[in-house]
Amino acid sequence: MKPETITRLMTRDEVAETCGISKRHLELAPSRREGPAFLRIGRSVRYRPTDVAAWLEAQLVRPGTERDR
Repeated sequence: MKPETITRLMTRDEVAETCGISKRHLELAPSRREGPAFLRIGRSVRYRPTDVAAWLEAQLVRPGTERDR
């Protein structure tokens, strides 16, 4: 990985605050196969901003589609 491609990783608290969801939701999400992809570094959980953005985009509901029901 090139040094210029490395971005600051986000903590669970930062993702929760940014997305307006609870930290607990993010803690439980992996067991439900939900939530953004994350990295485990030792005992720490970190999120790449690109993974958080991709997960948010996947949550988009367009009115009049199957997913809005």
